[in-house]
Amino acid sequence: MVEAQSDAAPRRPVTLTDVARHAGVSQPTASRVLNGSTRTVAEDYRTRVLQAARELGYTPNLAAQAIARGTSGTIALVIGGISDPYFSAMAAALMKQAETYGLRVSIAVTDRRVDRELELVRELRGQQPRAIVLAGTGYVDPPNGDELVAELRRFEETGGKVVLISRTDLPFETVTFDTHEGARELAAELATLGYRRALVLGSGTPLLSMQQRVDGFVEGFGGETTVAYPEFSWEGTREYIRHLPDDELAALELVFAITDDMALGAIAGLRDRGRRIPQDVAVAGFDDITTLRDVVPPLTTVHVPLDQVAEETVRRALDADGGGRTVPAHPVIRASTPPVRR
Repeated sequence: MVEAQSDAAPRRPVTLTDVARHAGVSQPTASRVLNGSTRTVAEDYRTRVLQAARELGYTPNLAAQAIARGTSGTIALVIGGISDPYFSAMAAALMKQAETYGLRVSIAVTDRRVDRELELVRELRGQQPRAIVLAGTGYVDPPNGDELVAELRRFEETGGKVVLISRTDLPFETVTFDTHEGARELAAELATLGYRRALVLGSGTPLLSMQQRVDGFVEGFGGETTVAYPEFSWEGTREYIRHLPDDELAALELVFAITDDMALGAIAGLRDRGRRIPQDVAVAGFDDITTLRDVVPPLTTVHVPLDQVAEETVRRALDADGGGRTVPAHPVIRASTPPVRR
């Protein structure tokens, strides 16, 4: 059986000329209304153009606008992974802040691969976003660093802006929070609660700010610390705890993980081993992600004010500043680390 073929030709896209003709105005006038020109258009003309655009189903050609302006109304956010609760919260905060300026946020995910990060930056240059924001931590010894810097410099030479969040491995404007100091302050407070032995769970991937959290905690704790580097994920931390030798498990007093996600993985592993939180083992994390609201017992952590980070990032994406800003992070003591009774 032969299926009937439609003789109807595809409809061509509605153009700016169509809108102008339908509204009874010139094309430049229609363009000023629909393409965000700073020139004032009489309210009567503006109303007619907007109504014509709605009736015809006109959609602006964003790519053409970007070419004409040399930039677009988009901020390109490059992050390590969207499934990570921290990065999800970061993206949401940036989107909310960008909306106040009439901007959109596009998201590109590197999966923490430096080759993928470089590839994405090259692609984004061709899309001409208003700014490229690189969020997350850089590497302790970053490969391809010179190539990445060169690509970002070329982007800036064409009028774009580069802003970094929580990384100091590249020579561009940075909005960061003091991960070393936040971890150090948390460790000092836990020491005053009576903790003397801590297992510190760092990152098996050599990430710069994650190592700063490890170093800050060890510096501030003052007691006995054992540092381990499991896979940098909830699953990796859980598996590390599940395979911990019995004698090491029995000696655990406090576990500090460099992210809340890893701390929750540690809690899952401890419960798999029959350990109670916090009666048998205390646990602390870092980031204060929103999903902690549902965690029992409430998790001690270091609070990172992502709304402030997002506000500062978007402001720097729009205005030349030429410097950096460190947003304070502070410990929040909760029920997962009660005072120690000797």
